[in-house]
Amino acid sequence: MTATERPPAWRLLLAFGIIYFVWGSTYLAIRVGVREMPPFLMAGLRFAIAGALLYAWMRMQGVPGLTPHEWRNTSILGALMFLLDYACLFWAEQRVPSGIAAVILAIIPACITLLEIIFLRTLRLTVRLAIGLLVGIVGVAVLMSPAASLGEAPLDRGGAIALLVAALGWSVGTIVSRRLAQPESKAMSAGAQMFSGGVQLLVLAAVAGEYSRFHVRDISGAAWFSLVYLIIAGSIVGFTAYVWLLHYESPTKVGTYAYVNPVVAVIFGAALGNEVIGRRTMLGTALILVSVVAITTMKGKQARDLPTRPESSLVAD
Repeated sequence: MTATERPPAWRLLLAFGIIYFVWGSTYLAIRVGVREMPPFLMAGLRFAIAGALLYAWMRMQGVPGLTPHEWRNTSILGALMFLLDYACLFWAEQRVPSGIAAVILAIIPACITLLEIIFLRTLRLTVRLAIGLLVGIVGVAVLMSPAASLGEAPLDRGGAIALLVAALGWSVGTIVSRRLAQPESKAMSAGAQMFSGGVQLLVLAAVAGEYSRFHVRDISGAAWFSLVYLIIAGSIVGFTAYVWLLHYESPTKVGTYAYVNPVVAVIFGAALGNEVIGRRTMLGTALILVSVVAITTMKGKQARDLPTRPESSLVAD
């Protein structure tokens, strides 16, 4: 795009602010909500409603609907990236502080890198990548190990493991998405994945017996606000800002939200959620963020150096 076609600087700053601070604040919103709402039901309501609204909006804009084949692929991605990932995240946040949850999920780039090296073979395991991966693993170990609590309360082991499963689910979904045909429109694809994943989460909530434990009159205004915030700000506004930014900025620059979100989540958790920022949290956060920066910058360099493999390219961007 030419310079004259670029939007005003304040709009770009606003969009970056949304993906930095709104997405970073969603972890605290989840923690507020799951104190009173069943986790799978809350996650299902969030994504089923947000996905339906986004899908309907794109259809109103004239974007074609999905083919049966695309719906099948979307359901697979919805299972990996929404059912598995967010079921584990919402469940874990009943047991783990929101800031720590965000920091542990920041290892997703490391998980994706390992899958690319081992299965797709689109990356070489260089010394820098190996060090980056090792630093990230040490960061997670610092957060999870009772022996390395450094004066903070030990993390709930089940919650921490659930967060690692969540990171793995999103990472596998990211890899699988490169092999599955999807709608040309990113917003349409995202809406369909959210809706499909949300419906699957609602089914999981039924299987887990959460509906019998959910009584509307017992839910506080704060919990309802957190759900509405997650639907509108976290899912619809946040994703819209993200896709809009990709039209004007490089993916590398837009992807810096992966560094900022955990820091924002830790700060919001401490300032508004009375969560503790101790030496363990600061050390683990620093190690994981160093790992993410090292891995993502090295991946960008290798992507420029390595020849493109047709079988590993996106079927539909």
